[in-house]
Amino acid sequence: MTERILRIGTRASALALWQAHRVADLIRAQPGAPAVQLVHIKTEGDLRTDIPLWAAGGRAFFTREIDRAQLAGEVDIAVHSLKDLSTLIADGLELAAVLEREDPRDALLTRQGTSLRDLPQGARVGTSSLRRRAFLLRARPDLTLVELRGNVPTRIERLEQGKYDAIVLATAGLKRLDLAAHIAAHLEPAVMPPAVSQGAIGVCARAGDEPALQWLRVLDHAATRVAVTAERALLRRVEGGCQVPLGALAIINGDGLSLSASVCALDGSSSIDCEDQARWAGEAAQPALAAAAALGVRVGEQLLARGAAGIIAQQRAPATVELP
Repeated sequence: MTERILRIGTRASALALWQAHRVADLIRAQPGAPAVQLVHIKTEGDLRTDIPLWAAGGRAFFTREIDRAQLAGEVDIAVHSLKDLSTLIADGLELAAVLEREDPRDALLTRQGTSLRDLPQGARVGTSSLRRRAFLLRARPDLTLVELRGNVPTRIERLEQGKYDAIVLATAGLKRLDLAAHIAAHLEPAVMPPAVSQGAIGVCARAGDEPALQWLRVLDHAATRVAVTAERALLRRVEGGCQVPLGALAIINGDGLSLSASVCALDGSSSIDCEDQARWAGEAAQPALAAAAALGVRVGEQLLARGAAGIIAQQRAPATVELP
């Protein structure tokens, strides 16, 4: 009988490959684990580098082709930055594991090593994120925002070439690629609320595919799963199928969970902040996950009740972002 090979679908960027290799190593470490093979898949997000991410029209920009490969049986599991994964997972697939979260904060990288506050007036800051754009302008309305695409090392290289005064990247990716030395300052959640699920790695499998699922369940990190369940439920409640200038962070404290979230106008002129908590009895997973999902919906409804829908609607016709 031919030994089964567990095929892992992944993008080919340095960060995506780090994440896929991490999952592969965790699978290989289990007794009796099958052989593992990485399969590189190009997504629309990798090919369409000519447009800003916010103009891509949907949240599956970096995952759709990998989903199709899974459903077609070309790969068995897929590894994603969870923040890239739609809150509505494709029919026939399931989020089988969420790895322990790395630092969820954003990081500021500058040529002079300065903080956000100390950037010069009108400094050129590179970002491809609506969320980062909005909250940067909330903190510093004078900044000049410049579109920034490419993988993490490429973005850092462009900063060092002088095309930007600063760029904003996820701390987690920088740490995973041993590039944290480039960080000039961490942007705390009060200033720059992180993207939903930022810092977490998601592993998807075909629904009911027990030969694959048996190797993934043990990888699921309970506390991270609870936190991202709340954040993803919040985003699903408010996003309406488009990218949203929204940041959120859920934090577990014992048998409780706090969730803070902010929606910001694209020009930074106004924002809405909400925070709420949930508690559950016992250590069973299902009550915690149910409480987290309900908390996410509740905070989403609070944001909408306070006027978030009007702010979100502005995203459908965003102002021009300068290109480098």
